[in-house]
Amino acid sequence: MSPRTADQFEEIREEKKTLIMDVALEHFANEGYHATTISHIARRAGISKGLMYNYFESKEALLEAILQRSVIGIYRYFDLNKDGYLSEEEFEFFIRKISVVLHEKRSFWRLFFQLVMQKEVREKFSVLSSEPLKETEFFRGDEKFLSTISGMITDYFIRKKQIKGPSYDPLLDMNMFLITLKGYAITRIYIDDNDQDDDKTINHIIEIFK
Repeated sequence: MSPRTADQFEEIREEKKTLIMDVALEHFANEGYHATTISHIARRAGISKGLMYNYFESKEALLEAILQRSVIGIYRYFDLNKDGYLSEEEFEFFIRKISVVLHEKRSFWRLFFQLVMQKEVREKFSVLSSEPLKETEFFRGDEKFLSTISGMITDYFIRKKQIKGPSYDPLLDMNMFLITLKGYAITRIYIDDNDQDDDKTINHIIEIFK
C-alpha cells in the first residue's frame, strides 16, 4: 500500500474538521454554547480532547468556524462576479438561490437558527471587522465578509433612490427587505410549504424589492 499524499492528508483533515463542526453545531444548538464543552464535542466526534486542539484552538474558534462556514455557504451566490457591485440580476439570483439552499439543507439551518438565537452567540458577530474585503479574500473565509455583504446591500438600495426619487427612503426599504428575508427564511425551514407556494412568495419578494 503506497503512502498517502499531501492532498490525501489534507482531505482527511478537512473531513475531520467537518465532522467536528457538525457535532459542535448540533450540541451548541440543542444544549447551549456555554453548556457544551470541548470534551463533550470530542467524545461525540470520536476523537481525543487533545486531538481536538489540533483542529481548533478553542471553543470560540470552533464557533467562529461554524458561523463562517454557514455564511460562506450562502455568500457564494452573492455578487457572482465578485466585483463589489450588486446588480438587479445578481440580487434576484441571490434571493432565488436562498430558497433552494434553505430547502436542501433544512435540518442544518434549523440548528443554525437555534444557535444564533443565543445571546452569547449573537455577541460573537461583533468581533467581525468592518473593513471591506479585498478581491482575493472573497472565498478565504475571512472574518470581514459579513460587513462586505451588508455594505453591498446598503449600496444596492441607495442606488434605487436615483430612480424612485427624493421621497424614497433606501434605509427603511433595506430594513424591510432584511426583516422580510429573515421571516421568509424561518418560515422556509420550519414550515413544509409546497414548491408552488414558495415560488409565488419568492416572486413577490423580488417584485417588491428588486
